[in-house]
Amino acid sequence: MSIIYDYSKLLGKIKEKYSTQKNFADALGIGNTSLNQRLNNKLEWTQDEMKKTMILFDEPLSKVNEYFFTKKV
Repeated sequence: MSIIYDYSKLLGKIKEKYSTQKNFADALGIGNTSLNQRLNNKLEWTQDEMKKTMILFDEPLSKVNEYFFTKKV
């Protein structure tokens, strides 16, 4: 069974910084559908996408676990 991740903190930061998921997807350079698949644990995030997200959020890479690796309980 694969791990299901909780992206609620990521979603909150997307709303805070970009207002909409579409705006964030555009900034990240992926389609809105691809973003939704990632947020719903249907597709995995690439390392480049995670790194670019942290840069777009102006957050240190040391916080990547808080946004991408919180397990859903």
